Amino acid sequence: MVAALVLLALYHIDPALAQEAPEALAEVAEETAKLDTGDTAWMLTSTAIVLMMTIPGLALFYGGLVRKKNILTLVMQCFAITCLITIVWLVAGYSLAFTDGGGLNAYVGGLSKAFLSGVGKDTLSGTIPESVFFTFQLTFAIITPALIVGAFADRMKFSAMVVFMVLWSLVVYSPITHWVWGGGFLSEAGVLDFAGGTVVHINAGVAGLVCAIFLGKRFGYGTENMAPYNLVYSVIGASLLWVGWFGFNAGSAVAANESAGMAMAVTQVATAAAALGWMFVEWLVHKKPSVLGIISGAVAGLVAITPASGFVDPMGALWIGIASGVICYFMSTTVKKAIGYDDSLDVFGIHGVGGIVGAILTGVFAVEAIGGTPGLLEGNGGQVLTQVWGILATIVWAAVATFVILIITNIIIGVRVSEAVEVEGLDINLHGEVVQ
Repeated sequence: MVAALVLLALYHIDPALAQEAPEALAEVAEETAKLDTGDTAWMLTSTAIVLMMTIPGLALFYGGLVRKKNILTLVMQCFAITCLITIVWLVAGYSLAFTDGGGLNAYVGGLSKAFLSGVGKDTLSGTIPESVFFTFQLTFAIITPALIVGAFADRMKFSAMVVFMVLWSLVVYSPITHWVWGGGFLSEAGVLDFAGGTVVHINAGVAGLVCAIFLGKRFGYGTENMAPYNLVYSVIGASLLWVGWFGFNAGSAVAANESAGMAMAVTQVATAAAALGWMFVEWLVHKKPSVLGIISGAVAGLVAITPASGFVDPMGALWIGIASGVICYFMSTTVKKAIGYDDSLDVFGIHGVGGIVGAILTGVFAVEAIGGTPGLLEGNGGQVLTQVWGILATIVWAAVATFVILIITNIIIGVRVSEAVEVEGLDINLHGEVVQ
């Protein structure tokens, strides 16, 4: 930029440079489009640790929360989704999310990059190889449907899960990604979502709630002991999620720059605040702070700061963390019990509600000096309404499309295991293996 300004100044001072300046400016522009090794190194690292969030992070977090007879099923689902969505993303998902959809571009991309057509070794996305951007975004496409399995844990057929996840990734995830990050109508409306509050968490949380209601309650829900099998696994999983989330949020800067640094800082602050918020509320209500509570609060904070991470300062992150920890606690306990739905691992209570809280508060605490857009506290109250519009659009499409996909899957293959299979356990019946 400095070189370009100097050349422009010289161009106006000395007309003799009139022919040389445009060529020099073109060279400067070409240089700015070149690969940046620092950005690439950071994005390679971010990609690896975001993948770690699903396998082994989410697999261990969820696996430890179910009963012993179903732990292998949860781990298998997370691992299989990682494999399935990798191929789906290659075939069409990436192209539908990140290419121009022509007349439908407000809603979905096209198929010009199906099978990564036109993407070679030297193809760039900004200052990094497009192959790296493809793989980084793939890790988001993997973890989003993987989050949903926690809502229908203990009761969906593995075959139905495979069909459902492939369809859901193409019909729900890729279009919503395009809306927000691919130049779609939510992007044009000015919705702020730095790393996936709408795209990942509200999307998965709402889909999880629809799945839980569609499949119905687990046999014995409310009467049998359904306590977690191994909370140590869940603590390890939550810890891996926390570490991986730095790639999730700071990596969404798609560069090794000041935005990535601030995103990392606010992620840490919000997560700690949410974990403490949940812990202290639970301590007051139940007289004991639980391990399950503090790790659930941490995940709620990670979720809530996700959309805000590139737009808020540490004080905004502190308030977002406290709010998400307290609100998600009550949604996952009091409200869930009052309504009576069986969201096995509180996917909606933590991811859906946490994403909504974070998205709204992004509009409140956004700092223009950090993310380029002021929020309510800086006099831009309209940003809150814009955030609400993004939330509502995501909820409606995720809910309706998920419900339709479940109906189709149920007609094709049936979605729920039999009572006998569920009572004996999915591990032995669906996979022929058990944890001794």
